[in-house]
Parts: sequence; structure tokens; C-alpha cells
Amino acid sequence: MDPILELRGVTKHYPGFSLRDVSFSLPRGYVCGLIGPNGAGKTTIVKMILGLVRPEKGELRVCGDDPVTAERVVKDRIGFVHEVPAYYEHLRVGAIASIVRPFYSRWDQPLFEALVREFEVPTGTWFGSLSRGTRTKAALALALAHHAELLVLDEPTAGLDPVFRRSLLERLAAYVGDGRASVLFSTHITGDIERMADYITFIRDGRLVFSSTREEVFDRWFVVKGDPRTLDEPVRRALAGVEVGLHAFTGLTSDPAALRQLLAGREAVIEAATLEDIMYYTGRPC
Repeated sequence: MDPILELRGVTKHYPGFSLRDVSFSLPRGYVCGLIGPNGAGKTTIVKMILGLVRPEKGELRVCGDDPVTAERVVKDRIGFVHEVPAYYEHLRVGAIASIVRPFYSRWDQPLFEALVREFEVPTGTWFGSLSRGTRTKAALALALAHHAELLVLDEPTAGLDPVFRRSLLERLAAYVGDGRASVLFSTHITGDIERMADYITFIRDGRLVFSSTREEVFDRWFVVKGDPRTLDEPVRRALAGVEVGLHAFTGLTSDPAALRQLLAGREAVIEAATLEDIMYYTGRPC
């Protein structure tokens, strides 16, 4: 089956920033965590998926279609939740749903009503008077109510209380469970990605660092800690990034076997890396 989302050699230039030759895909029925520091290119990728930005080079397909040339078809199949949902501030949530509903061929009003009850969103309240967390819940209800095949979430858990955040992650896992839909989840909360993403795509400085399954990521990347005196040139070359203190260094490697050989007989510890470790140390020079 064709992937629900596919980027092939996608490039886009802005003054002072370029997204360069990015390629990755997302099969149906999975959750992909899109990670990277601020300014890495995540927002540009999301805008391309939504058809708001056109690549200068390469191809991007959603459900097999170009989001720009097949805009209506693609947007009918996408659900989107922004970090700061923006709807008509002076309208009630129920009225916003009435405006949104005609744009989607598979809008499910009973599902929307069930979602706002579950999320405890007051449909008779002005959107502008809702708290940040409740705005996000309302946006999620709107995004889920038309049976989107690709759900694009941009920092959706920011501002949510821990209980609802955990409930949301469980709902997203169930949402892709039948193999029909997928989720692209862009967030800085790496714990959420570690908990529920099937694939992890890491962007830094406009370039793809990796796009792999969660298991492949954590089988590949390791943190090493040791005495700075052991940090000779061969060891540095085996690291993807390193930070040196007065009494110890901490580095990141994708080749732990080679590093163990280099450090044989020296005092050092190699342990599994977290996503936060990977994001941080890949930005540190060797």
C-alpha cells in the first residue's frame, strides 16, 4: 500500500534558512513524531503538507495527491491542530462547527458532539473566552470529527494538563489502530514521542538527520560518559557530538561497538540515549 505521506528530495529556500533535500514517508496506521529544535524546518514541512507552501524542488504527496494541485481533495482528508488554535473569537464553539462542517465530505456530527462531551468543551461558550487547553480540545474535536486520514498535530499537548495529555496519546494510538489513518505529531515534549510514536523523524538546520522506527532509533544511538583525558582524536571522530566539562565529558554515538573498542581499558560508561539526548548532543561540535 502506498504511504499516506511521502516527501522525496523536498527543498525550499528562505532568506537565512533552507530546507534541503528532505525525504521520508509515513505508512498508514502509524504515528510519526517530527522532532527538531526551533527553526529546524518542522513548520515549513507542516505548511507544505497543508498546501500553504510549495516546494522548489522535490515532491510531496498526501494520500497520493499533491496538496497544491489537488488542494480540495487533500484538505478533505487532513485534520490539523495548531499549537495555538485560531478560530473566530466572537463565535461559540457550536457555531464554529456549523461553519466548518460543510467543507468536509465525511463530517460526522454525532462524533463531534460525542468528542466535545468527552473533552468537556462547552459548545455554547465563546471561543475567545476558552482557556488555552480547552481551545486545543475544541480544535481536536473539529479535526477528528471528519474522519481525517492524516492527522497533523503541531505541539498539540502544550497547555494540556497531564491527565488529558495521557488520554490524548491513548486516543491517538486507537485512532490509527485500524490501519486507515496516520498521525504526524510535531512536538518538543520528547517524552510523548518516546511513549507513542512508531516512527521518529529528526530535522536539524533544514536537513534530515534520520527518519526511522522508534526501535531503530533507540537501538542505534547511545550516550557515552567518561574522563576528559580519554577524549583523544579517534574517540572524538566516533562521536556525533560532545560536551566537555572539567571532570567529565558526555557524547553521543551511533556506533557503540566501535567506541567500546576505542575505550577499552579506559574509564567510561555507554548507555541508551533519550530523544532529548539525541536532539541536544547532535548540535554539539566534536
